[in-house]
Amino acid sequence: MGFVLLLAALVAGCSSSSDNDSSGDSAPQSVSGADSKAAEASRATAPLSSAPNDMFFQDYGTNPYVSTADDRLSTFAMDVDTGSYTLARSYIEDGNVPPQEAIRLEEFINYFDLNDAPPKDDTFAIHVDAGPSPFGEAGTQLVRIGIKGKEIESEERKRANLTFVIDVSGSMDQDNRIGLVKRSLALLVNQLKPNDKIGIVVYGSTARTVLEPTSVEEEDTILSAIDNLQIEGSTNAEAGLLLGYKMASKLNDDEAAINRVILCSDGVANIGETGPDGILRTIEDYAGRNLYLSTFGFGMDNYNDVLMEQLADKGNGAYAYIGDIDEAKKVFQEQLTGTLQTIAKDAKIQVDFDPAQVKGYRLLGYENRAVADEDFRNNKVDGGEIGAGHSVTALYELQLKDDASKSWGKVTIRYKDVDNNNRSRESNASIGPSGELSDATLFIAAVAEFAKIMKDSEGVGESRLQNVLAMAEKHAASERQEEFGDLVKAFMELR
Repeated sequence: MGFVLLLAALVAGCSSSSDNDSSGDSAPQSVSGADSKAAEASRATAPLSSAPNDMFFQDYGTNPYVSTADDRLSTFAMDVDTGSYTLARSYIEDGNVPPQEAIRLEEFINYFDLNDAPPKDDTFAIHVDAGPSPFGEAGTQLVRIGIKGKEIESEERKRANLTFVIDVSGSMDQDNRIGLVKRSLALLVNQLKPNDKIGIVVYGSTARTVLEPTSVEEEDTILSAIDNLQIEGSTNAEAGLLLGYKMASKLNDDEAAINRVILCSDGVANIGETGPDGILRTIEDYAGRNLYLSTFGFGMDNYNDVLMEQLADKGNGAYAYIGDIDEAKKVFQEQLTGTLQTIAKDAKIQVDFDPAQVKGYRLLGYENRAVADEDFRNNKVDGGEIGAGHSVTALYELQLKDDASKSWGKVTIRYKDVDNNNRSRESNASIGPSGELSDATLFIAAVAEFAKIMKDSEGVGESRLQNVLAMAEKHAASERQEEFGDLVKAFMELR
């Protein structure tokens, strides 16, 4: 209920009073009534006068250090969102320090492909790497858990029915957000198969259908519909989503196809008549019928990260932020079509640390993905939906007992196997020292430390950005990883 109160206040503040008004003067500086475990959401402020205005985030806090004498189990839902990293990157590239509440560490580390091997004959492969941490207090051990989903070749992927719900309200005219949406969708069309279908719904003051579900064989028709998108009116996100779901529902009996609703918006929304509680329940209901919602965010000034992230969460989809055409190519051209097909539902991770070996631990990130330990095997409790080829990375910092052996605990994943009538399955792997940490683990440790510094988390200690930069540059293994070093340098210039 706390999130609903929070979201209600946010969307009330985001309502547009005119077609082109993006000043957000009515938006609240902070929101009361939220659950005590979630820090308040606020308008982000940065030290430079050119900092973006009316940016809405929610601070989920920082996971504490946990003594194994108190709780040996750590349980959370898998997550593949990346929006926090790309939003923070846009802040830095524009010469601004990201607000602390914008940092979700798991979305930083899950942005990068660490080239973990996929499974040979299973749904997931579990990779564990553990050893002395390059950051933090002396004696700290770092554990990387990498979950890699099975890959499905393009020719073997089910055909896809994609219903796009596109925000064409006045705020989408700012910085030509709608132009980037158009270019992004055009990139995607070129990656789809001829028997895939695309439908388009737009919403401004009202919602309307622009393109009924159309085979990609009619590429010119689809591209023309995309090119003709225009700004129109204020923002009724609820009407757009409901019309999009109505369109997608007509195709939902096709079990041989992937059926997905995709929202492209800046999140600046007057949710509609039923309020956030109603629309979130509706989204969850459709997700229960295998109609998933993924969200893609566009724009800096006047942007609602809270809404975009939570809509995807309730819709069993993923959330990504598209800051420029290069990110659009990464998401829409390189990644989306390969990961559309869901391979596992309600995927969860539980780590059992041996109290005889491990004094305590801290999970880095996943604060808003926590699952009660006793609900790990409760099939009624939601987990994460994972697509083909997706990777999930989790990092733990450990303090060991003085006489610790080579067996520190066990990681278990539990999920509903889509290819086996959604039957629950479990896989596990032991946790223990690997010797020297791999380049991939050392690189992603630098990414995590960077996020911790920006978040000003407990456990940062005497870490310095120079150490992060050196670690990242030494162990980067791809062009995208090398670009992370450039981002650290840019951030250092802002300090």
